[in-house]
Amino acid sequence: MPVDQNAWRTWQEFRAAQRELVLPAGTAAHIPVTVRYIDSGEAQLGTILLMHGIPTWGYLYHAVIPRLVQAGYRVLAPDFLGHGWSDRRDRFDRSFQDQARMIVALLSSLGLDRVDVVGHDTGGAVALILAIEHPAVVHRLVITNSVCYDRFDDDMLDFGHPLRWKPRPIADLTTALEESLAAGLSNPSRLTSEFRAGILAPWASEEGKLSLLRNASALNANQTMALVDRHGTITARTLVLWGMDDPWQKAEDGRQLASEIPNAVFQPLGQASHWVQQDAPEQFSQALLGFFAD
Repeated sequence: MPVDQNAWRTWQEFRAAQRELVLPAGTAAHIPVTVRYIDSGEAQLGTILLMHGIPTWGYLYHAVIPRLVQAGYRVLAPDFLGHGWSDRRDRFDRSFQDQARMIVALLSSLGLDRVDVVGHDTGGAVALILAIEHPAVVHRLVITNSVCYDRFDDDMLDFGHPLRWKPRPIADLTTALEESLAAGLSNPSRLTSEFRAGILAPWASEEGKLSLLRNASALNANQTMALVDRHGTITARTLVLWGMDDPWQKAEDGRQLASEIPNAVFQPLGQASHWVQQDAPEQFSQALLGFFAD
């Protein structure tokens, strides 16, 4: 599929294209919170919600969104609370349940009843919560290289120790994140300077560093293991799409998840790792479009 190669040439252009919405107190948090999100395309074939994980933001999908829009979809790609350029104040929780409430409130504010949901990494955990606890909003479900049991990345868990990380310079944090970006790509050429700069940008300040530490401290396997007994209640048609070279979220977890969700399909993506949207954007987009077309 031909793609406009000039779309979002820089992460700054992507950020400038984001919209902003304030969700009232009592919807996503006990205080009003600001959510930044991409809203692109016309819903000729429906609306796709793309959810990132940690330590990324909506920019993770920058090479995917134009392909989905050109195919005839409206695409939403929000930054989770505390992530990217959404609200980063140190005044609210960032649990998977809280992120799910934010998504429900965002969809309601936009007047959207039912969308196709794609969740990556911790965004996959949020997607499972939506499919289990808010099934009316989920039309079709895609889980990709996601946290779905208790396999959490040690580096991310380490960031969740504020006494260890708060005194350290920002450069230490960005160095660790750069190593994580490299480790999660099968194709080294895809670790472009622009991708590296874009993913790191939200965290390269004291405010950003603290927000990432708070996001990491919210990682809790109890939240995902509490869903396991309810995987079988998911009614949305489901694709489990997995970059097979992932060093953290192993393919065996994806296969197990697919076996627990009724009629789910497991689809491997070869020569792709954890950051599959950047590693193999064409493969990834084609897999989504093929699934949604059926």
